[in-house]
Amino acid sequence: MATNGFTDKVKITIKAGNGGDGMNSFKAYKGKPACGPDGGDGGDGGNVYFVGDKNMHDLLSFRYITKYFAGNGERGGSNQCFGKRGADVIVKVPCGTLIRDMDSGKIVCDVYEDGEMHCILTGGRGGKGNVRFTTARRHAPNFAQKGQLTKPHTVILEMKVIADVGFVGFPNVGKSTLLSKVSAAKPKIADYHFTTLSPNLGVVRYYEESFIAADIPGLIEGASEGAGLGHDFLRHIERTRMILHVVDISGMEGRDPLDDFKIINEELASYSQTLGALPMLVALNKCDVYGAEENVKRFKNKYGKKYPIFEIAALTGTGTEELLRAIAEKLRELPPAERIPSDEFAFETEDNTQYEIFIDENGSYVVVGGLVDMLCRNVVLNNPDSMNYFQRVLKLRGVFKELEKMGCKAGDTVIVGEVEFDFVI
Repeated sequence: MATNGFTDKVKITIKAGNGGDGMNSFKAYKGKPACGPDGGDGGDGGNVYFVGDKNMHDLLSFRYITKYFAGNGERGGSNQCFGKRGADVIVKVPCGTLIRDMDSGKIVCDVYEDGEMHCILTGGRGGKGNVRFTTARRHAPNFAQKGQLTKPHTVILEMKVIADVGFVGFPNVGKSTLLSKVSAAKPKIADYHFTTLSPNLGVVRYYEESFIAADIPGLIEGASEGAGLGHDFLRHIERTRMILHVVDISGMEGRDPLDDFKIINEELASYSQTLGALPMLVALNKCDVYGAEENVKRFKNKYGKKYPIFEIAALTGTGTEELLRAIAEKLRELPPAERIPSDEFAFETEDNTQYEIFIDENGSYVVVGGLVDMLCRNVVLNNPDSMNYFQRVLKLRGVFKELEKMGCKAGDTVIVGEVEFDFVI
C-alpha cells in the first residue's frame, strides 16, 4: 500500500542462487593423456538474508526494485578445484517488518530489531565433480553432478511501526500538534482532514525516561473495514503497548466528542481484539476553545470512572506535563512490546527421496518426483557408468519393487525423466 510516497506494504520476488555444476575432467600430462579424474565440485549458490535497519522508515525503495536474486555458484574446475560460492543478497528493511509468503499468507519472520538478520532462502548445493564418483570398481567416472536449482518465491513485506504509545482519534483533533509539542518530531500540520498520510514517530523524553510515540493518521467510522485511510494504518498500532485517545472536545468540527470517542473505540475493537483491550488514556484537546467546558463535563460524567482523562491544549502545551507523567507511569507497569510470532513455515525445497508412479494413456509407467529431478541432473545418458548409477539408485530407493507391486511386467515401458526403458525383472 502506498499513500503520498509512504509505502508500508509491498510484494517482491526473492531467489537463492543455483548450485554450480561439478566438473567432469581428467588429468593429462605430456605423454600421459589419461591420468585419472580430477573434476572439482561446483560452488553453492548464495543465500537471501533480510536484516533490520533503523535508518529505514518505510518500504519505498521496494517499489522500484522488486527482484532480489542471490548469485549462482560457479562450476567446479579441473585439478579438483572447487567452484566459487555464489554471492549472498542482503535485503535491508525497516525494523518491525513482517515477511509473509504470498501463496500461503503465513509469516516467515518478523524483523524486529536493528541489525537482526534472518536467512530466508538457502542457496542450492553445488554438484559433485567426477573425482567424487571414483570407487574401487569405477576408476574413471566420465560424468559429474549438476548443481541444485532453486525456485523464485514471492513474499509480501508488511511494515508495522514499533512504538510504545499510539495516538489515535478522528482527523484534525490535534494528534500531530501534540506530538510536535512533546517530542522533536516535525509532522505536517494544517487545518484540514488527513493532513497526516503516514505514521509519524517521535521520541518523547520525560526527565530520565523516554518512550516512542506514534501519531497514527486520523480514523473515521468504518476504518476497520477499510473506509478512509483507517484499514491501511490500523496495523501500525498493533505493536503499541498502550493507546492515547485524542478527542477534540471543542466540537469545532460539528461532531459530538462523545460520539467520536465511541466510534473510534468500536473501530479499534472491530479490527483486533488485542487493540480493543490495550490500556488507554484520554486526552481532551482544545480545552482552551470557548464552549469546551460543557463537553468536558459531559465526557467526564460518562467516561470518567473507566478511563484516566486529561484536559490539554496541544497548541499551547497546557496540560501536557501531567499527561506525560501519566504515560510514563503507565508504561513502567506494562510489559515490553513483543515481536509477532512466526508461523511454522519453510519454503518448499527439493526432496531427493520422494517419488510417485502413475500409468499414462499409453500404458507406460511414469515415475515423477524429487528423486527423478535429482537423477535428471546427475545422469549422463550416453555414459555406461552414469547409467549404472541410475539403475542402482532406482533399485535402492525401492522404485523397481513399487513397479512390480503396480503390475509392471517384463517388457513394459518405464519412463523416468528423459530416460525410457523396457522393464526387466
